[in-house]
Amino acid sequence: MLAVRKVRRKLRMGTICSPSPSGTKTLEVCNADWMASLPPLLHNVPLSNLAIPGSHDSFSYWVDEKSPVGPDQTPAIKRLARISLVKKLMKKWSVTQNLTFREQLDAGIRYFDLRVSSKPGDADQEIYFIHGLFGIRVWDGLMEIDSFLTQHPQEIVFLDFNHFYAMDEAHHKRLILRIQEAFGNKLCSACSVESMTLQTLWEKKCQVLIFYHCPFYKQYPFLWPGKKIPAPWANTTSVRKLILFLETTLSERSPHGSFHVSQAILTPRVKTIARGLVGGLKNTLVHRNLPAILDWVKTQKPGALGVNIITSDFVDLVDFATAVIELNDLLQEDRALAKC
Repeated sequence: MLAVRKVRRKLRMGTICSPSPSGTKTLEVCNADWMASLPPLLHNVPLSNLAIPGSHDSFSYWVDEKSPVGPDQTPAIKRLARISLVKKLMKKWSVTQNLTFREQLDAGIRYFDLRVSSKPGDADQEIYFIHGLFGIRVWDGLMEIDSFLTQHPQEIVFLDFNHFYAMDEAHHKRLILRIQEAFGNKLCSACSVESMTLQTLWEKKCQVLIFYHCPFYKQYPFLWPGKKIPAPWANTTSVRKLILFLETTLSERSPHGSFHVSQAILTPRVKTIARGLVGGLKNTLVHRNLPAILDWVKTQKPGALGVNIITSDFVDLVDFATAVIELNDLLQEDRALAKC
């Protein structure tokens, strides 16, 4: 079976991703069409049973240190940030990804963790991504994702809008209109989670599931409630405690009615930041611990009681997306044996 999996991997990833439109990076391995390349036995498996790679604070590959400090920060941080050096240090701890949306999509990431906010003094009510500091406009990110989906019509993405800051009703309506304008008929209406399979989505030509952790979801059929995609958070700097938490929450996962996000991430505490102030999140916490997290990922199995969506910081530091995608080979083996 191991040899078969290696052959499948070579077939699935036989192409090299071209440089992104920004020209910033060229990925060594391309998983741009991994969903389309899954074997027919998995086309009718609910998406909630597949192993799907995701990224944490997906938009934070770029934040603007010249922008105001975000409303997600405490008054004390806002006061300190009047010193220019403080914002430079904040950036080192706000950035959790190296790859743009397009580069993440090419690498195989299909779940995006999104935090959004209005910006002080912005008269046009534009909405921005945010993590301590403001990132790019949400509209620009949505258009980048839509461009990829148009070129890869069998790939499905999960956009999880789970934190909103400084947003009133008008801001929410503006954001939801932007989502409609960006994706149009690609949007998938909320329905039974178990009915969401690759085959049904391909037949409907739907590619985008939007999760909206705010009561406004009730007013729009294409917005899924946040409760349909729980993402328990370990809030620890310890790999051992993180893995124990991931195992515990998986064992408590509901087998029906929702997707499930395993947040395989470590969260810095105040003393962690103080000790590694200049090094930043990647060098202080992520780089040395990500291999152990990847080892845990490789021991998992997807399914109704197994892993579904797994997220990580800096998904390019290890072969994270490929490791998650390859877990689906275990599902195929189970279904093949069941037919014997």
